[in-house]
Amino acid sequence: MEYLNAFWVGGLICALVQVLMEKTKLMPGRIMVMLVCTGTVLGALHIYPALVEYAGAGASVPLLGFGNTLWKGVEEAVQEQGFLGIFTGGFSASAGGICAALVFSYLASLIFRPKMKG
Repeated sequence: MEYLNAFWVGGLICALVQVLMEKTKLMPGRIMVMLVCTGTVLGALHIYPALVEYAGAGASVPLLGFGNTLWKGVEEAVQEQGFLGIFTGGFSASAGGICAALVFSYLASLIFRPKMKG
């Protein structure tokens, strides 16, 4: 049942974003920023953690989940370090995922030899 919940929640998030991309004139970069900010706000309101508990990777993998991860890091760092945690918490919480994305994308570029469009 966990797989089914992850599939339909993740699919619903992706479908809603696709509708947003098709029906508005918003650029993809702005939509991505909006998703991260929405995930952060939903995390701050303690709504998104319940969705992650229910859907697992279906909710934590999309960009909404990244915003939630940033919020969790900031929240924990503020409790430990005070005001300075606002500036360091998001980086420490997401450093592993960002590092993995950079390393694996670099390895993929070495294997597949991407070329510029032209």
